[in-house]
Amino acid sequence: MQSIGLLLIVLGCLAASLVAVLEPEAIAWGYFAPCLLAGVVGVVLVQVALRRSATASLGSNAQVLESSLGTIVSNLEALVRDAGDPDRCDPYALPARIDATFRSDIEAFVGARQAISYLWGMRAYGDVMSHFAAGERYLNRVWSSAADGYVDEATTYVARSRDQFVVALDKLRALAAAKSNNQSNSKSGTAQPAGAAP
Repeated sequence: MQSIGLLLIVLGCLAASLVAVLEPEAIAWGYFAPCLLAGVVGVVLVQVALRRSATASLGSNAQVLESSLGTIVSNLEALVRDAGDPDRCDPYALPARIDATFRSDIEAFVGARQAISYLWGMRAYGDVMSHFAAGERYLNRVWSSAADGYVDEATTYVARSRDQFVVALDKLRALAAAKSNNQSNSKSGTAQPAGAAP
């Protein structure tokens, strides 16, 4: 369906452009409108196909979100603990450790992040992703500071990164808990309106 939609978009736009160019002074609406309509139908088909594919993977993506973010937080807890102790952690080895420890979980979370907006809406997406992005920026700062030899800055920003990822994880877990509560309430017939106190 997505391929047909893309084809309709391309053909509709090309045909509408051709009709508009053939008569620049007066658009032949009898030809132009159906071409434009074909493009709009193509956009709708593409959106429907994308929504279906996203909906099919929502359950697994929700699990990926929580597990990868949980792993990031636990790895950061260990890094915070080790970064404060020079015997446990060589600050100059932090860039290699960050690459080895965090890359796959961050990539997994980023790959599944669209599920947040599908499951809980754009506001929830913004709430979670703003803290995730801040945590990621702080982790990048740790990497850069350690690579440049600024050990104190690196150890300071490890804790800041952890704090942001913890907030993101807490928000994600609160969203999941609220959704499961709403589902159990709707099954028992006592659904609460959005924003109502339980």
